[in-house]
Amino acid sequence: MHDQLTPQEAQIARLARDGLSNPEIAAQLFLSTRTIEWHLRKVFTKLQISSRLQLQRALPGGASTGPMA
Repeated sequence: MHDQLTPQEAQIARLARDGLSNPEIAAQLFLSTRTIEWHLRKVFTKLQISSRLQLQRALPGGASTGPMA
């Protein structure tokens, strides 16, 4: 399912799954927060999910196993 993500979408999705906030992801990747929001909307649509919590199920193997903020 996640093979339909672009490499950048997959990277952003993994960082979000691991608990980073949009501003943290943006700073790490040298992108704007709005760009991260745009990519995550695309990821959610492609994976047919509606929350960051669902990223853990859609993209297993994350560093975080606790609840997401």
